[in-house]
Amino acid sequence: MNASRTLRRWLPRSVRARAALAAALTAAAVLAGIGGWMHHEIYRQSARIAEEQARENLFALVGQLDEGIVPDRRSAVPYEIVATGRRGAVASGGGLDAVDSGARHVLPAPSALSAPTPPPDSDDGWFYTVRPLRIPARGDHAPTGSPDLAGRTYPVLYVDTWAGGLSRDKAAALGIAPDATLRTYVVVLPETAEAITATTGDLLLRAGLVGLVLIAAAAYFTVRLALRPVEAIRALTASVSADDPRERVTVPATGHEITALATTINTTLQRLDTAAARQRRFVADAAHELRSPLTSLLASLEVALAYPERTDWPTAVTTAARQTRRLQALAEDLLLLARSDAQAPETAPRAVDLSALAAKLAEQYSLTGSTLILTCDSTGPAPVDGNPGELERLLRNLIDNAVRHAARRIEITVRTEGTWAVLTVGDDGPGVPVEDAERIFERFVRLDDARSRAHGGSGLGLAIARDLAHRHGGTLTLAPRTPGACFRLRLALNRSGTAGDPG
Repeated sequence: MNASRTLRRWLPRSVRARAALAAALTAAAVLAGIGGWMHHEIYRQSARIAEEQARENLFALVGQLDEGIVPDRRSAVPYEIVATGRRGAVASGGGLDAVDSGARHVLPAPSALSAPTPPPDSDDGWFYTVRPLRIPARGDHAPTGSPDLAGRTYPVLYVDTWAGGLSRDKAAALGIAPDATLRTYVVVLPETAEAITATTGDLLLRAGLVGLVLIAAAAYFTVRLALRPVEAIRALTASVSADDPRERVTVPATGHEITALATTINTTLQRLDTAAARQRRFVADAAHELRSPLTSLLASLEVALAYPERTDWPTAVTTAARQTRRLQALAEDLLLLARSDAQAPETAPRAVDLSALAAKLAEQYSLTGSTLILTCDSTGPAPVDGNPGELERLLRNLIDNAVRHAARRIEITVRTEGTWAVLTVGDDGPGVPVEDAERIFERFVRLDDARSRAHGGSGLGLAIARDLAHRHGGTLTLAPRTPGACFRLRLALNRSGTAGDPG
């Protein structure tokens, strides 16, 4: 945890700087891997080239021996030619002659041969041996040549040649016995490969550092340019206020992620604007609905107080009580809508028989003495999961709406369709125009404002019913019906198939 906090404290806060740092670190890792591989390959190829040059010099030296010519001591590569029966070297050069004291050779003499080796132009080819050998240091001789080879180990190429294949004159010219065995050594110097590798590594390091700076700068300014629309979006979003939420950000026409961000922000601002407008409209409608019963109640009470001797007090009290009940019902509706908007369930859901609940409410409305004919028809139990109180409120709102608009008859049906319970409440009233099929579920909407208010409607019943249906995972729609209106409620059936007491 402490290490993480320390790392976050040392990391740059700017997105541009972080992107540049990430690009530089990534490039550094990639360049380090490529540099290591190139360093290894350059050394390997340089060493191979050095070995090929040594091999060519080896073939040239052997060719001179076959002609009876003593090679010149001036050579690009160190070499030494030794022979059996001879204490000193036949020839040496390229730096090995500085190690040789002149009295004896530096590298070991070969074993005696009794037959010639295959010539270079034979089908068998020319075989040579490569092995690491240590160049001994001479205590009685101070080396003056370059490079200083004494006391170090080098890869050495050598090949043996039988002097019996040479003429006596050639053997005499070389200073060896006619049956001697010659061994030609050529030392492979790694200094050239190491120098080339070191120079190349230094150049790669410098180029890599310059490249990292350029990559970091390019990443920084690229991200800066890419984030310029984001900064514009931030500045414009910061200017959006509650007084003027209609401001929108400009959507780039490039079609990349910034376009998606701008579109999402505009969509969010539109939702907030719609929600704010809905809230303002709700508050205004609620104030308007509360004003009417309060005005009526206040007027009746003020008249009664002004003329107490002429006031019919039982009538005045009855009127006040009716208006108070209307205020209470409206306050309860507003509280229920507030809870529905907050999506805060009051109690845990349980199984409720929709058929039994509909039958109970139909019986209650039949006992009120209304002249309307209310029937309830069901094919059997229809258990659903939900809050019993909220489901009862949903059905009661639908029935209250039908009672206010029905002419003579209200029909309630409950059916099961697959995994759904379907309840319909229909009346034989004037019906609802097709263009208002969805508007009637909005809050404080009345298609016949004067008649609905006269019958006690606040324009919240159907809105509350739909909100309760959605909270229970169902739907409430207006189904086609002539004459009158028919509301259709769909709720998912309880899986266990058992239901409790509806009330």
